[in-house]
Amino acid sequence: MHVGTNNTALIIVDVQPTFTEGGELAVEGGNAVAERIHGFAERNRSRYALIATTQDWHVEPGEHWSDHPDFVDTWPVHGAAGTPNARLHPAVESLGVPHHIKKGQYSAAYSGFEGVEDNGEAIPTRDDVAEALAAGRTLDALLTGAGVTRVDIVGIALSHCVRDTALDAVARGYDVRVYTDLSVPVSEELGKAAVERMRQAGITIIEGDEYVD
Repeated sequence: MHVGTNNTALIIVDVQPTFTEGGELAVEGGNAVAERIHGFAERNRSRYALIATTQDWHVEPGEHWSDHPDFVDTWPVHGAAGTPNARLHPAVESLGVPHHIKKGQYSAAYSGFEGVEDNGEAIPTRDDVAEALAAGRTLDALLTGAGVTRVDIVGIALSHCVRDTALDAVARGYDVRVYTDLSVPVSEELGKAAVERMRQAGITIIEGDEYVD
């Protein structure tokens, strides 16, 4: 994998079968956006200092899972650690990205900055997660260690985990850009609200699927 020499990273958020058509918490257009992200990443690898993915990797996330979800704070079972649908979508997995941030193991987590770097497929214990956090194996540490000051964010869902990852990134001082044509919301209404909130936070919204300098 060719690694860029600039200060920008690409973060691919939660592009997993659990969130695409046929998954437990399917978002319409998820498979198509996965393919577009694949093409974008292949065309632009050399522009990025690093590329990282995030995944829901739930073990026992408490009330985040519910048999009677409200689809606001509680959800059907999804992103269950160790299951095929929690793996990366094949279109993203085939990119061979070396950095994988897994989140939500034992609590709700929407932002990639709440996760830990975990490049395996094992089901972690609570102690495993605590040790990873104590060791600083976080997305923020990964980015700062690579000298990254700007992040491009894409993925699923624009209205939820893409939004929260972007908001956390700008709060940490990164220059943040979100590509809306490389992301998909749960609904058009929620997507518009998320874009407005991100703009108000100072995040650059790019409406297109071609790299912008």
